[in-house]
Amino acid sequence: MTTTLERPRREIPDVPRPAPSISNFGVGLVLLLLVVGGIWSIISLGINPGAIIDSVDNAARFVQRMFPLDFPPLGETFRLVAETLAIVFLATVLAVILSIPAAIFAAKPTTSGPAMRWISRALIVVARALPDLILAIIFLRMFGLGPLAGILAMGIHSVGMCGKLYSDAIEELDDGPSQAIRASGGTRNQQVWSATVIQLLPQIIATALHRFDINLRASVLLGYVGVGGIGLAISESLGTLNYQRGMALSLIVLVLCILIEFLSGAIRAAIMQGSASKPAARALWSDKAVARLRRGSTPATPVSEQRLTPPWDGDRVSRLLSVVVILDLMVLSFMQVEIRWRDFFLGLLDVPQTLSLFFPPSMKENILESVFDAMVTTIQIALAATLIGSVLAIPIGILAARNVVGNKYVSGFFRGLIVVIRGIPELILAIIFVVISGLGGVAGTLALSVGAVGLLSKLLADSIEETDVKVQDAIRSNGASKVQVFFASTVFQSLPPLIAHVMYLLDNNIRSATLIGVVGAGGIGFLLLNASRVNQFPVVTTILLAMIVVVLAVEALSIWMRNTVR
Repeated sequence: MTTTLERPRREIPDVPRPAPSISNFGVGLVLLLLVVGGIWSIISLGINPGAIIDSVDNAARFVQRMFPLDFPPLGETFRLVAETLAIVFLATVLAVILSIPAAIFAAKPTTSGPAMRWISRALIVVARALPDLILAIIFLRMFGLGPLAGILAMGIHSVGMCGKLYSDAIEELDDGPSQAIRASGGTRNQQVWSATVIQLLPQIIATALHRFDINLRASVLLGYVGVGGIGLAISESLGTLNYQRGMALSLIVLVLCILIEFLSGAIRAAIMQGSASKPAARALWSDKAVARLRRGSTPATPVSEQRLTPPWDGDRVSRLLSVVVILDLMVLSFMQVEIRWRDFFLGLLDVPQTLSLFFPPSMKENILESVFDAMVTTIQIALAATLIGSVLAIPIGILAARNVVGNKYVSGFFRGLIVVIRGIPELILAIIFVVISGLGGVAGTLALSVGAVGLLSKLLADSIEETDVKVQDAIRSNGASKVQVFFASTVFQSLPPLIAHVMYLLDNNIRSATLIGVVGAGGIGFLLLNASRVNQFPVVTTILLAMIVVVLAVEALSIWMRNTVR
């Protein structure tokens, strides 16, 4: 008789799930309120299938009026494109030149003191909150019509993005090279230049290329206030209802944006990949110098005689050639835009008089009421576009992620679709929807919804591809199906970035809703354009203050939510 001994099964006690924190509950409540606000905005603006169906006839008539497209002569087309690219290039270079010192003083490892760090961060925030359209209106008043106002407006506004990204990157850099230069007797300037700026160079170029894309789209909008380039030509054509010429120019802008998107994306990827694949032994010359000091290989060399400048290796030669190319492009750009320097210096002398036109802001009751109503409409457009865009972008972003869709052709198709959508300037979309659906918030919402699809779907696809595959493999090894792996691992890991991306999209849509209002797409932008045209500059200041308050409030909310879900 055989007796089988069974090992007693040990009961595993149920571990209670931790209760959700108050902060997480607050994030969920905010998201729920945003969804409710988006639905309320859609209803209030009158966006419904019936209104869209009623616009089909207008769309058909618009298509009939825009064909055949009337392209300008080849020489004029080349001149407009060259002038636009020159304005955008000079604005981006100006942004980088201003952003690097601002980022150095704003970053904790390189700042000269707490007061300077606070001032630099405040300036970066203010630059990000100031719309380039309002800056262009101010500079046009100071320096007159022409490209100079657009260069200064886009350059200063871009500091808000570039300065923040640069300062964040500085704080994430390895502190070893800086300590090595300090140990070698280097000055603070040598530490900042050799240990910070040189390390940061790939991020500087990559961010500048991304900002060039954004400024190219913004330059079309600034053409409506007289900055120049192809945007001004579009404004003049559509102002005379010449849709054949206006839409032909818009098609040129579309092709240009898509080409620049592909080109800058490829360059950014190559730069960042090359930076990440460099061997550690070649990282910085200062590492080798301090290693020699620690080994005692140069004990008799005084600190004052040690080499504190990088050698002329391949990397330094490449950097020098890059600077030479940038300087050549700057010279060509200046020749193309033909800046009147006399007007520039005279405008600087008239700064006090120009600012006196904008201050004090108008506080009349009827003005405040108009600004408040227009600002509410702007927020409604942003909320509605964020909700509609998110609903459409989430499935597209999922299908574009290569680690979710096994078929590379499917993911490649949706990646290409995202690039095409991102290449369409929102102003062009707003113009089309204004003609089709009429003036008002419906056109602005539809235009921003399409733009939101391109932005959010790309961010979501990138976030999904960056999820930890080890977690997915662990769940899959326990017998989970593909659907279970997707929801239990991929979605769970992608949720915090998705919340951050949605808040960034809302912030971006509020700014964009303000700008596309200049073409009649609803919101405070239309009020802003009318005030500037009739020289009601105190009203412009009132609008600016209202926009800054809303933008900073949304940004503060976004920062809190990102820190909570991180």
